[in-house]
Amino acid sequence: MPTEELREDADRYLMHTYTRQPISIVRGRGTRVYDLEGREYLDFVAGVAVNVLGHGHPDLIAAIQKQSQHLLHASNLYYTEPQVKLAEALVEHSFAKKVFFCNSGAEANEAAIKLARRYAHGKYGTARFEIITMLQSFHGRTMATLTATGQEKVQKGFEPLLPGFTYVPFNDLNAVEQAITPATAAIMLELVQGEGGVQVADQAYIKSLRGLCRDRDILLILDEVQTGMGRTGTLFAYEHYGIQPDIMTLAKGLGGGLPIGACLATEEVAAALTPGTHASTFGGNPLACSAALAVMRVLLEGRVLTQSRAVGQYMAKSLLDLKDRLPNVKDARGLGLLQGLELTVDGQPVVTDCLNRGLLINCTMDRVLRFVPPLIITQREIDRLINVLADVLGKRV
Repeated sequence: MPTEELREDADRYLMHTYTRQPISIVRGRGTRVYDLEGREYLDFVAGVAVNVLGHGHPDLIAAIQKQSQHLLHASNLYYTEPQVKLAEALVEHSFAKKVFFCNSGAEANEAAIKLARRYAHGKYGTARFEIITMLQSFHGRTMATLTATGQEKVQKGFEPLLPGFTYVPFNDLNAVEQAITPATAAIMLELVQGEGGVQVADQAYIKSLRGLCRDRDILLILDEVQTGMGRTGTLFAYEHYGIQPDIMTLAKGLGGGLPIGACLATEEVAAALTPGTHASTFGGNPLACSAALAVMRVLLEGRVLTQSRAVGQYMAKSLLDLKDRLPNVKDARGLGLLQGLELTVDGQPVVTDCLNRGLLINCTMDRVLRFVPPLIITQREIDRLINVLADVLGKRV
């Protein structure tokens, strides 16, 4: 089916909830994807930080094929080995002692919100239920997670919102301290605000926040839906900060392309959820867990993390150099292979120009170009990104 015909059918049958690029992607290999007409694109979006091993990684494909021949779904009424093995791998390589599986980042954050409230209710009573989140954050599109999201544009038209959320500026410890009340149960934040314009949390801020939560007996929830699974050069972004959360959420890169989410917690906090208090029909199904196990093995046993750290540093330096060369680049910032370039001009035309040059990139907050390539990206491919950006942005000075 030609792309134009496909677009017409999409307009006819799909709800108009996305602004899509005018191409239809039909296959991918490594860091490249191909459209219906056979054109090749270098992928710096990776399914929005999902395809951490790139497209068609042989270990991931083999795991999916093998599991699909045995069992796709059984429900959580029974034990399945892939789910238990994945939980073990996550616990063994993180702060956590327990894992709850679901299907997406929004569901993982829903689980974290429910867990924090139930834990606080059990320890302090129902008067302790509020969660402090950050302005410009993004935690999902369900009613609870869009309420947790500190962006009016995400919440508009869905009022009344869920009660019990307070918003403060990111990287502002004093604002957090002033927002805490006897009703505060948790503080929830991303270590890098991806949708919020690739804003990176300060080291001192996070360490002070961890101490503040400990002193006040407030739970610290880290949303690592986008930063987890090697995105920042370590398996989890909190490792950069020398702290440990009470609850952490994962999704996106966890399944390498298959939908899966996870809420991880300490033993004490996790005990607040008991049979019947929370559940997911598809959460932790054998196929998704087998895929996630393959992702974990590649990241932990291979050289992907080591290489991605080096390439992430190279990419950060290259973007900073580009900033120094072009007056319409306001800032370059990020962590690992989650990088952003803030412009003084509208970013969407730049995304379109790059698309026409065979390069897939993304724009957030109107003027911030976001780059979240597969972790297998190379320095040569980073050089191509920089050359295309220099040409596209140089013509817009």
